[in-house]
Amino acid sequence: MHTEIHQITLEQAPGEYAVCRLAPHAAIPSWADGAGFVTISRSAHELSIVCLADRVPADTHREDGWCCLRFVGPFAFGATGIVLSVVRPLSEGGLGVFVVSTFDGDHLLIKSNDMSTAATLLERAGHVLTGTGGADPALC
Repeated sequence: MHTEIHQITLEQAPGEYAVCRLAPHAAIPSWADGAGFVTISRSAHELSIVCLADRVPADTHREDGWCCLRFVGPFAFGATGIVLSVVRPLSEGGLGVFVVSTFDGDHLLIKSNDMSTAATLLERAGHVLTGTGGADPALC
């Protein structure tokens, strides 16, 4: 089986992100929506929210310290190997990731303290990192 190798441009969103866990039947809190990347997912087991960390209340069950990278497309809806081509070098380099897919694309969250290593691994794999609003793609 052959997996196509893709060269992906990843655009870093400014700011530090938090991954939050609420009770499965909790209402979606007003702080969840706003500027930056936001994703809200509900399952029978949890309500997960990813958003800029500075608007998450301190008493929320959360993990802070994430950088957000957007896969710059467009990519065909049925395209294969896009996420794998980015996640594989990070995984092989010992880094964990949090991936979120939307209708139009994918977003990759990497721990802030891993971002410099991630940038090196991604560039060695042929990917391109860019910042937005003057963001340094090696920092959050």
